[in-house]
Amino acid sequence: MTRKKKQQKSSWQDIEKIIGQFDKKQFTDLLRDLYQLSSDNKDFFSTRFSTGEDLLSKYKETIQKSVHPYLEDGELLDIQKANDAINRYSKAVDNPMGEAELRVYYVECGNNFTLSYGDIDEDFYDSMIEMYEYATETVLELLPKKQDEYRNRLKKNYEICIRYWLGIL
Repeated sequence: MTRKKKQQKSSWQDIEKIIGQFDKKQFTDLLRDLYQLSSDNKDFFSTRFSTGEDLLSKYKETIQKSVHPYLEDGELLDIQKANDAINRYSKAVDNPMGEAELRVYYVECGNNFTLSYGDIDEDFYDSMIEMYEYATETVLELLPKKQDEYRNRLKKNYEICIRYWLGIL
């Protein structure tokens, strides 16, 4: 009785060698197929090549619906989906300012959700604290004159949190 060999998955290096042999048409066809494969791929290409009017709007919409869903409409809180949106944006384009905008927006949506619906659970607050830290780190990577707007927004959200916990809001 002979054993079947396990088929190994192709590594990126294997794929890269094959793609390196493509002519322009084959490469374009491959990119088109990838583009058409999923909405995430379409978003990636649109973001990477700046083909949309407002690159951040689709990501912000996902964050808003995930971190501040309208419970009355049956929408559910989905922190992971919001995090994934930021990660997809970051993979598509190297733009710290756009990433700062998305991270600060995430914190704003989380604060607004708490103000709208009251106290949430510990996991929710842990994710907000973590994103606040990431947002702060990302803002500090920007040029000093670009930091001011984001610092002000982060400070405002911090103050809202403090007032909420002190029972002032």
